[in-house]
Amino acid sequence: MTDDNTPVIIGVGEASERIDAPGYEALSPADLAGRAAAAALDDALSVAALAPHIQLIAAIRQFEVSGPKVVAPFGKADNFPRAIARRIGADPARAILEPVGGQGPQHLVNELAQAIGAGALDMALICGSEAISTVRHLTSRGETRDWSETVGGELEDRGFGEALLTADVARHGARTPISVYAMFENARRARLGLGRADYALEMGRLFAPFTEVAAGNPHAMSREIHSAKDLATVTASNRLTSDPYPRRMVARDQANQGAAVLIASVGKARALGVPENRFIYLHGGADARERTPMERSDLSAGPASVLAAARALEVAGVSQDQIDVFDFYSCFPIAVFNVRDGLGIAANDPRPLTVTGGLPYFGGAGNNYSMHAIASMVRRLRANPGERGLVAANGGFLSKYSVGVYSARSAPWRGFDSKALQAEVEGWAAPTIAPGDGEGVIDTYTIDYSGQAPVGVVIGRLGEGGPRFVAMTDPTDPAIARRMIDADPLGAKVTVAPNAEGRSIVTAFNPISAGQ
Repeated sequence: MTDDNTPVIIGVGEASERIDAPGYEALSPADLAGRAAAAALDDALSVAALAPHIQLIAAIRQFEVSGPKVVAPFGKADNFPRAIARRIGADPARAILEPVGGQGPQHLVNELAQAIGAGALDMALICGSEAISTVRHLTSRGETRDWSETVGGELEDRGFGEALLTADVARHGARTPISVYAMFENARRARLGLGRADYALEMGRLFAPFTEVAAGNPHAMSREIHSAKDLATVTASNRLTSDPYPRRMVARDQANQGAAVLIASVGKARALGVPENRFIYLHGGADARERTPMERSDLSAGPASVLAAARALEVAGVSQDQIDVFDFYSCFPIAVFNVRDGLGIAANDPRPLTVTGGLPYFGGAGNNYSMHAIASMVRRLRANPGERGLVAANGGFLSKYSVGVYSARSAPWRGFDSKALQAEVEGWAAPTIAPGDGEGVIDTYTIDYSGQAPVGVVIGRLGEGGPRFVAMTDPTDPAIARRMIDADPLGAKVTVAPNAEGRSIVTAFNPISAGQ
């Protein structure tokens, strides 16, 4: 008999809408999340039966309120978790607004499962949503909405989270996820010794199966199937964004999606009459934080993420080859490559690496994508009760990673923490960093195509294996950036010098060859 304090997911729900679909309502984030929350309660039993028993509601912070200076264009609820609770008739004692980061949904499952396992909690609802596509659509038409709500009540606002980039990287033009991940990606290409065209196909081969999964998902924002070659080929509709990424290789943030997960103790669920065929057990979990990118010894990999996945498997008492289906956070190919390779999963392994279709095709619902992954995983495991699934959620710049191992098969609650894992990460050696001034070699780079002229950003080593530096090409003179487009920058020799604004500028560029 399973112990009464064993945590189980008992309900999951999703809501979505496309701006080009019949019946489009232009729902607010709170309305999308409210519909997903109601669906999660109905999935377990019913809203009426379960809403009064929710003791805690935790919500994921939307992208449009993910910074202290960001203003939601159509307004926002003063207490987002309780705005959702109000829509389902719940009045929990606690409400939490989680910090920024795509790891949030899985992190909250891990945290609340621990509380349930310790007997401190009986039932909790986790939810989140984005309406980014609707905001952009209405704004482009000159329309507006009033999504402000005054709800009040207790709220544990956990803030925006810690800084994930050092100022020197942001000052040199790598301040967005796409530019930083592009440098991780090119560092991996350098490690593998691949040219640009071959690596583009490798990324395409990774993501082509994701498009097939998305095509069968009714909540996916894009349901078009693409071949590896389609994804890798730069065209007018698949333009380069930041080298090496064409548009279809990156997270699709134009999404209107909400998802919710209802978690309870086995004892509470049984007492309320929730059928046990709804139960999905968390067999293991882990959470880890990585240093900022410039402070990592290897920019081609994120070992803290791999450690978190390995630790979750260890807690579950299984190896990666005993997992039947994965959902690896897929904002960019490197986020999947990193953990797939680190766990020793072969490139031709037939097991699914996504249950949703992934962020570029299903949709990158802000910080909330992995709530959808958990919902899809729960449905998959209920339909295939002999399987095990692993959900891996990523936040920041391969910065924060949370992992859960799930199954419909009951297992004793083991409990877990990640203190030893985190101590190991913090004990790793860090490179020496110096201002870019002198001659050096490029370890990785990106070329940003978002402005009127391309701008290159490079990270390398001064001298012969000396300290690490970051630099950029002159934004007012694209000549060197255009040379970087024509000739592979990896391994190139460069001269860098500080300018009057305190940025290091690439003043000379000497590639190994002009080949692509």
